[in-house]
Amino acid sequence: MALRSLDNALPITPERPKKQAKVAISLLKPPRPLATVNDENRAPLPPPPSGDSAVEYVSSESLAAIPDPASKIHCLIEGLESKDWIQVCDWLNNARRFALYNSDLMLPLLEKVMLVLVKAMKNPRSALCKTSIMAASDFFIAYGDKLLDAANSNALDQMLLQLLLKASQDKRFVCEEADRALSVMVGSLTPLPLLQKLRPYVSHFNLRVRAKAAVSISNCVSKMGLENMKEFGLALLLQMAVELLNDRLPEAREAARSIVVSMYECVTENQDQKQESWQSFCQISLPPAHVQSMIKIVSSQE
Repeated sequence: MALRSLDNALPITPERPKKQAKVAISLLKPPRPLATVNDENRAPLPPPPSGDSAVEYVSSESLAAIPDPASKIHCLIEGLESKDWIQVCDWLNNARRFALYNSDLMLPLLEKVMLVLVKAMKNPRSALCKTSIMAASDFFIAYGDKLLDAANSNALDQMLLQLLLKASQDKRFVCEEADRALSVMVGSLTPLPLLQKLRPYVSHFNLRVRAKAAVSISNCVSKMGLENMKEFGLALLLQMAVELLNDRLPEAREAARSIVVSMYECVTENQDQKQESWQSFCQISLPPAHVQSMIKIVSSQE
């Protein structure tokens, strides 16, 4: 049998390569942490301490004098300007110690330190804010009318505004501390120049600031005699009381009534006919519409 020519043979179809089976590689996920087992017999772990709890609020009576104050005073401003707010709190307490025990040593730096206090009062950290307010109270006690000097007057104006704002806010422990500082301020400074600084706040747009200012004004007036009232302006003082009597907050209205009573006691102190003298004074100082309310307030005191 003749062999067939290879040239006439059908081409052999090449075998297709077999596809390799795709192997799905599962990505190994990290094992889930075991659920915490609630063990009723195991005491819960305490939460980690917050930053504010690391600050200790030291009363003025518990503050000790700084050893070797002459060498430490040079570090005061640098410490107060630290980026670490906890260190700032520590140095604020040191400033309080300087004020209470070495006030003359810190006097040349007083304005700068007061401005640091103002900055700290604006800080959203409550611990830093409260510590600075406590420092303000100690400054009022230590320096008194020196805070009214021209060199410190601007810093005092800023501090007064911050104290009124902080006394008006909702954080109770900051608000109460600011109230105490305002009370210490009134007790430590001469009433007349302080009253002049408080006067613009009677018209402040924040009604809670107006109320806090009214309380401080009332406390100032209660310390003043007739001569001081005349120096400030009797008519002006009475008009301030009238304005506060129409305020929206009861705290401001009560302070206004207290102002009127203090004025009545001074104006009529040496008068036999007290009611008549008071009525005559009010008629001279006020429009007719307000006179009757002034008479009514003092009549309730009789």
